[in-house]
Amino acid sequence: MNTSPISDRPLTRYARLVAVAALTGVGAGLSGMFLALLLHAVQHLAYGYSLGRVISTESFLSGVSAASYSRRLMAFALCGAVAGFGWWALYRWGRPLVSIREAVRSEDPRMPASSTLAHALLQIITVALGSPLGREVAPREVGALWSGWIAQRAGLSVTDQRVMVACGAGAGLAAVYNVPLGGALFVLEVLLGTFEWRVSVLALFTSALAAVTAWIGLGNEHQYAVPQLVLSAPLFVWSLVCGPFFGLAAWCFVRLTGQARARAPKDARLPICASLNFMLIGVLVLLYPQLAGNGKGAAGLSFDSDLTIGLAATLLVLKVAIEVSSLRAGAEGGLLTPGLTNGALLAVVLGGLWNIIWPGTSSGEFAVVGAGAFLAASMQMPLTAIVLMVEFTRAGHDMLVPMLLSTTGSVAAFKLLAKAVDVRLQATQQRTRSQGQSRIGAVRGEGQS
Repeated sequence: MNTSPISDRPLTRYARLVAVAALTGVGAGLSGMFLALLLHAVQHLAYGYSLGRVISTESFLSGVSAASYSRRLMAFALCGAVAGFGWWALYRWGRPLVSIREAVRSEDPRMPASSTLAHALLQIITVALGSPLGREVAPREVGALWSGWIAQRAGLSVTDQRVMVACGAGAGLAAVYNVPLGGALFVLEVLLGTFEWRVSVLALFTSALAAVTAWIGLGNEHQYAVPQLVLSAPLFVWSLVCGPFFGLAAWCFVRLTGQARARAPKDARLPICASLNFMLIGVLVLLYPQLAGNGKGAAGLSFDSDLTIGLAATLLVLKVAIEVSSLRAGAEGGLLTPGLTNGALLAVVLGGLWNIIWPGTSSGEFAVVGAGAFLAASMQMPLTAIVLMVEFTRAGHDMLVPMLLSTTGSVAAFKLLAKAVDVRLQATQQRTRSQGQSRIGAVRGEGQS
């Protein structure tokens, strides 16, 4: 005779898990929609375009380009003040932040509510004002916060709570970018590292539900409208040859951004550093409005074949510089769209040089392939990156071939380079320890003599 409580029966546990998954999808969809609408509202107010509606056909790049020089400088001055004083206050008085990766590996997957929400809002507002960092971390954090809270209240096991935190993060990504499959793959490939069937079902369900929920306010739109892309022999060979170059560039980018984050101030220097950083970026935006924001404008121009080699190279150098400087100054944000944009700009440069040797491919086709390769290596998520590029651009089936080839070369080169550097670092550390021990031994020998 079964005497276990009803709440412990398998059917009840599964019912609670399904209910939590449904609430996670809807909650992440609504929060992602709200954050996206807030982003657009701040952009329109700051740069004075499309004031009659939050979602409009006018792009952020168009709005920045049409704004006066004084308005651009004022927006970046405000961005520096919000970033500097906002994050300084959060570090000074807020509870310590818990990242999503930490939460899904912790015995207590909950995240601090007030600090996490403040962190997310600061990211959205600063990106809207022109910060070159990404906005994708904010909806992931809010989705993870919500799902963790629901899962804990529902009495799920710690293991299931971790799964739901990861699903909430993926659902937030799916909602804000309308990428249901990409959001699910992000959970499985990046956050949890498993494709176990039960976890896969939960990830797919929550991400799909979040994306559909966000359609209420954002519509069923994709991020980039690209022309018809065609697979050609020059593009095929270029993808094979240039894939490793994207891996090398991604490795350098990850090193630069990692060091910048590690050295960022969190004390009273933060407001000063952030203000100076964003004022300098504002001056650059007077000359290059494509630099404003997370890089979506520059990526769109790359996909549309609207950039020359010279302009793409200039934007690439400046984009990387301001992304690194913003992290070094203490600002926070994601690197998904910035990484995608860097890859697209690098591809325009490499593709333009390739066309001199073997013409016949548009720069937009190079850009789509290169963006996916750079994103896959820089964030170490090859499957997710390919799916995201397809969902972002609605690229045709034929483009999967060069994307897979370039991504393979990029990720392989990144891994090999990272391994070589690690081996060299370990050898250097071993030599240092050996030399230290030798010196200690020599000193002891002298003392005994």
